[in-house]
Amino acid sequence: MAEAVLVDLFGLKLNSLKNSHQSLLKTLYAVRYYCATKAKFLCIMCCSNISWERDDEHNNCELETSNRLSTLLREFETVSNPSMAASLYTIKQKIDEKNLSSIKVIVPKHRKTLMRAFIDQLFTDVYNFEFEDLQVTLRGGLWKQSTEGNTITAQELEAIQNEIETYLKNLPALKGELTIITSPSISDVFIHGFTTRTGGISYIPTLSSFNLFCSSKRRDPKVVVQENLRRLGNAAGFNVEKFYRIKTDHASDVWIMGRKEPESYDGITTNQRGVTIAALGADCIPIVFADPVKKSCGVAHSGWRGTLLGVAMATVNGMIAEYGCNLEDIIVVLGPSVGPCCFTLPKESAKGFQNLDPECVRLFDSPNPYVDIRKATRILLERGGILPQNIQDQNQDLNLCTSCHPDKFFSHVRDGLNFGTQIGFISIRE
Repeated sequence: MAEAVLVDLFGLKLNSLKNSHQSLLKTLYAVRYYCATKAKFLCIMCCSNISWERDDEHNNCELETSNRLSTLLREFETVSNPSMAASLYTIKQKIDEKNLSSIKVIVPKHRKTLMRAFIDQLFTDVYNFEFEDLQVTLRGGLWKQSTEGNTITAQELEAIQNEIETYLKNLPALKGELTIITSPSISDVFIHGFTTRTGGISYIPTLSSFNLFCSSKRRDPKVVVQENLRRLGNAAGFNVEKFYRIKTDHASDVWIMGRKEPESYDGITTNQRGVTIAALGADCIPIVFADPVKKSCGVAHSGWRGTLLGVAMATVNGMIAEYGCNLEDIIVVLGPSVGPCCFTLPKESAKGFQNLDPECVRLFDSPNPYVDIRKATRILLERGGILPQNIQDQNQDLNLCTSCHPDKFFSHVRDGLNFGTQIGFISIRE
């Protein structure tokens, strides 16, 4: 049973309904009582306000029909906008506010393919769509003429994407200005930084506002994340067309850029100018590596598993092997992550940290000891030969616990499965 019902009247010249109230009334009654009896959200999408002219030629029957139509329309929320992208995005926000996911779309047959194309861009697999033909015959040729077939051409798809991108580009930033945390330890040879959660357009509470990762399990579609990334690229000064995120596996595999890309990896290294590489983080540590002598860099995603598996030193070793880097030249900056104040593991999992150094664990004899993945990462880097003074993990906002600071950072520990993601990024200036 659909939780939400959307009636597409976008292609209808609604201000010309003077002689067609009866037909529209029958259609909406059918929708209301046969398709939407238990729906929590009823919506009509149109490109202009539903209105009509009343004049002296109306007889009592027509006036009664108009009044009944007005009454029925109050049961529907009307979203009126000349842009399909704006209308559907507004409807998505309303659906998300109610946390609904099962949606019936009642759409004229000739517009179904177009509607699907917009939905594919703006929604994710979290939502389940069911389509039904809109059965309405209106006198006077009130449907806008359309030559749409059963397929979308490459040109039409590009036009749809451009319409959506233009609309999202003009949306205001939410939760304040875009903020990038940088490290004075990293040379101006590089562009680098760690993002916070402000300055983007993502509006789902746990994803707002500068979410930089999309998946089929979240409500933030790729187009929204891409717009957030575009804004980051503009602010930081890198090319989003040459941007690569880690494909996280919570292990220690590293992709040496230029070699064959693995299916998944938690580290990347490169010496290519103008290419930006990024590590995800939402409690896990996004780590940035820079060698200003050999002009090479790397990133790593270090959760508790990756920390114990040595992903940080695996990335360092990749830079040494591939670019001839020297350990004493490599600068390592640990981005914001969950602190030992908030992060616990089952005792069995915490044993690895206890064995590494007892200072990494607090209340080890409890069922769920507190674990310090930042301290563990520093210990492993120092043991691997990175100079202690070349590891930055405390200055500025880098050492703030992501779980303790909901105003600044996303957190899986705090927000659960539908969490947002910040990143650490670096590139070599062109």
